Amino acid sequence: MPKTLVVTNDFPPRPGGIQAFVHNMAIRQPAGDIVVYASSWRDGREVARFDAEQPFPVIRDRSTMLLPTPRVTRRAAELLRAEGCDTVWFGAAAPLGLMAPALRRAGARRLLGMTHGHEAAWAQLPAARQLLRRIGEGTDTLTYLGEYTRSRIAGAVGPGPAARMVQLPPGVDEKTFHPESGGAEVRARLGLTDRPVVVCVSRLVPRKGQDTLIAALPRILAAQPDTVLLIVGGGPYLADLRRLADAKGVAASVRFTGEVPWAELPAHYGAGDVFAMPCRTRRGGLDVEGLGIVYLEASATGLPVVAGDSGGAPDAVLEGETGYVVPGGSPGAVAERITRLLGDEALRRELGAAGRRWVEDAWRWDLLAQRLTGLLS
Repeated sequence: MPKTLVVTNDFPPRPGGIQAFVHNMAIRQPAGDIVVYASSWRDGREVARFDAEQPFPVIRDRSTMLLPTPRVTRRAAELLRAEGCDTVWFGAAAPLGLMAPALRRAGARRLLGMTHGHEAAWAQLPAARQLLRRIGEGTDTLTYLGEYTRSRIAGAVGPGPAARMVQLPPGVDEKTFHPESGGAEVRARLGLTDRPVVVCVSRLVPRKGQDTLIAALPRILAAQPDTVLLIVGGGPYLADLRRLADAKGVAASVRFTGEVPWAELPAHYGAGDVFAMPCRTRRGGLDVEGLGIVYLEASATGLPVVAGDSGGAPDAVLEGETGYVVPGGSPGAVAERITRLLGDEALRRELGAAGRRWVEDAWRWDLLAQRLTGLLS
């Protein structure tokens, strides 16, 4: 039976949202249908352990950054033939989708490229727009996360490829992220029992808006003096955020966990009363949120969410039903929504329960993986 060759630079154990997206989709495809061609990573032993646990072959390129070079294109074509594949799935359409014409000549019957937030950023730049157009013309289907990314990418790829675009966002494991995920244990371990907790789970970079949360904290504390801001994750912005907390006089009310193992993330979501990540668009639209799966993971955990208005983040929130969307750069707007939620337990429960139902109805991995199966067949 013909198989699908997944060509991807983004694959675990390298961390990241696209990596998790591609992997979760791959492991839910029919047994025997998938072969993965991926980049290497810094820790070879961890890569070997991870690859051995997968239900499909994983072939690693020697490079740590898989790009559509002549060598990589030849290797992908060789694997296509050797593994009996007739379909190609690019984990990220840009730039790997530039290999599409060569792989079609090598025997690929169908080519699909996933798009994410960075393709929407490419669409803002003239030279990159031309590359996106070539990718759109070379593939049969491009997927998109939500309306924001679709509208940006469609304008770059042209009317023909745009008409073939299909929505395929990442999903949520509702069995892993749920209201009884262990939040009470995390609260107890951190000494936060009986205190209002605003949790933010994300990489620490300026776009995610942890600085806006810290800037909003004095107003939140004026209404809810025992509030703690729990910032979960690591990243290059950590030192700046610590300095900002000191400058705002709120360092005692901010807890930084650093990087947390994936298995412990659900419990850290569950440690919060409110989830907030007021992301904002930066660099003239080049640094933008593609979707924001963290909002949906928080909803699955039963938390109300406060999201920033960057890019496709609003697609992960039902305004007024599962949470609120605010201007990502406005500490005042962030403080107002968080203060309201912390002061109204019934509202928190209502929004959290609605978010949980929404994830179960529309965002489960199994539902979305079935959609991908249909697109690859």
